[in-house]
Amino acid sequence: MRAHSSKKPHRQLVVITGLSGSGKGSVLKAFEDLGFYCVDNLPLDLIPKFADLCHEPGSHIQRAAVVVDIREGDVLSRLPSTYQGLHRKGLKLSLVFLEASDKILMRRFEETRRPHPLGRDLPVREGIRLERMLLKPMRQIADAVIDTSRMNVHELREFVQIRFGGLKTRRSLLISVVSFGYRHGVPPDADLVFDVRFLPNPNYVASLKNKNGRDRIVQRFMDKYPQTKEFEVRLMDLILYLLPHYIREGKSYLTVAVGCTGGRHRSVALGERIADDLENEGYKTKLVHRDIGKLSA
Repeated sequence: MRAHSSKKPHRQLVVITGLSGSGKGSVLKAFEDLGFYCVDNLPLDLIPKFADLCHEPGSHIQRAAVVVDIREGDVLSRLPSTYQGLHRKGLKLSLVFLEASDKILMRRFEETRRPHPLGRDLPVREGIRLERMLLKPMRQIADAVIDTSRMNVHELREFVQIRFGGLKTRRSLLISVVSFGYRHGVPPDADLVFDVRFLPNPNYVASLKNKNGRDRIVQRFMDKYPQTKEFEVRLMDLILYLLPHYIREGKSYLTVAVGCTGGRHRSVALGERIADDLENEGYKTKLVHRDIGKLSA
């Protein structure tokens, strides 16, 4: 069974990084407008100390955002390990990575007539290529990757406000997560449909056949396969990218359907995970296992 808890971490720290010219300054300003305590270009070695300061009893800093980027030089290669270490600080953490296409970044550098921070003697195109390569490890562990290629300043700030602006905005949208079996038909009211029939099927394991995706033994079976977690991470990245856009368009109800063959094992387990992930992000969710009680043919 899913365990629901209203207890959330009280203090929040957002680490912002990404490519030069991708809009980190605009994002930091958006966080400042949301009431975050903001620090630009905080030295990497000071981030754990800053996190300790935020977490100290009596600290007035409830929500903070810091920018760390290529201006740190070679030290930036330690950001992934530093960020992972922050999870021990008891804060609600997010790593936001900003990027844009090479064409857009080059145009922005031309408009501002600024050299690339990796060096005045380095052509801008080469600087972008090198920076993208150096920042790849940070992008891989980011909780949110924002491509600003087609965003203006106002759209970027609106995205941040919807994504990080608190529960009030997010709770204007009710998300129904429905697990189902393709054998019994796709839910007709589904807005987003995801097929998980590529995952290993517990139905073919004798000891699991009569269980379902809410049973811990079934979840452990699926967790043995790395594609299960990778799919969950990739799927949540997509859903969390889409939700602010649905909210901006005024949508108040969204149905996310997850299907496997019979609707008893894989779709149920993934539906549980997705609903929990969405609740942890502050969205209202309703979970329905449509076909969990139906016998396999």
